[in-house]
Amino acid sequence: MAELLRSLQDSQLVARFQRRCGLFPAPDDDPRENGAGPGEGAARAPGVGHHPAVNGKGGGGPANGLLRAAAPQAYVQKYIVKNYFYYYLFRFSAALGQEVFYITFLPFTHWNIDPYLSRRLVIIWVLVMYIGQVAKDILKWPRPFSPPVVKLEKRVIAEYGMPSTHAMAATAISFTLLLSTMDRYQYPFALGLVMAVTFSTLVSLSRLYTGMHTVLDVLGGILITAVLIVLTYPAWTLIDRLDSASPLFPVCAIVVPFFLCYNYPVSEYYSPTRADTTTIMAAGAGVTIGFWINHFFQLMAEPTEALPVIQHIPPLTAGMLVLGLTKFMVGIVLILLVRQVVQNLSLQVLYSWFKVVTRNKEARRRLEIEVPYKFVTYTSVGICATTVVPMLHRFLGLL
Repeated sequence: MAELLRSLQDSQLVARFQRRCGLFPAPDDDPRENGAGPGEGAARAPGVGHHPAVNGKGGGGPANGLLRAAAPQAYVQKYIVKNYFYYYLFRFSAALGQEVFYITFLPFTHWNIDPYLSRRLVIIWVLVMYIGQVAKDILKWPRPFSPPVVKLEKRVIAEYGMPSTHAMAATAISFTLLLSTMDRYQYPFALGLVMAVTFSTLVSLSRLYTGMHTVLDVLGGILITAVLIVLTYPAWTLIDRLDSASPLFPVCAIVVPFFLCYNYPVSEYYSPTRADTTTIMAAGAGVTIGFWINHFFQLMAEPTEALPVIQHIPPLTAGMLVLGLTKFMVGIVLILLVRQVVQNLSLQVLYSWFKVVTRNKEARRRLEIEVPYKFVTYTSVGICATTVVPMLHRFLGLL
């Protein structure tokens, strides 16, 4: 078994997949040269040389021989694209597992499709992502070596690899969507299953193509998510009743996620993992509190019994499309405004409290500043998205 796991963690396996899809390292890897485009190697993808940690916390290798990572070493790499179909397919698929997709798709679902469905999606997404992010900083397994792998993304290089949270999020979102709609809407189940499998597969394969994960990272992420869905599925109906919980529920919805974020596993070097986890947990807390506010103050009509079954999905018309896009644009503008205002205010308060120079961007990485400002900011965003934006839609006559 250990030999199989090591083979699935082999960077050469990722490199072979990239070559079969037409992605190659440039013959001359001099970063000072210029080119005309990604096909000529002008677009430079960063790589990381991960080496087993030998000193300090997390030093040495685990008994099973699987690799663990130390601080990433900078490595700039040019590449050549010989198959643009796969290049754009997997670059687009990778974007489907990134923050920009979730901060657009989840609010769009809430405002235009089904707020009760969006609540399930958000809570399962938060649960899966928290477990995945924490697992990365506990296992400390490296991302693929570069070379031989070509790396196409920069931001997450400092994070560890196992499990792939892109694969986890894509699997969680697609199959939660499938399981939550099959008894609520009438549509061919086979079609929904194919769409869920296609979405999660494309996002998972994109992590290999972009050189950010090994096969073991991706398979591990999918397996962990599958287990979590199976274990939590019987309790999904409880999610629909969270808004009618005790008046003390909002306190728990804030205290528990904040405690988990503030006590996030310590890494040997800074990575955006803790910040991303805080953002996700805070957004989930805000959405949960927002639904509780809607119920407590009766801001949104809710079914008194089980969620109703909608017999047919209404056909998409030009009017519906325009209305949906208008609601989405109004909501996104307000959310971005709230995020900017709350972020600036929270940073100013924290800088003043801890006597930090305002323009010291490195100070944002300090635990006592990063976690509180991220948590306050995105909790506010979640509450705004679920309470203030729908009220604004109603005021503007968009509902």
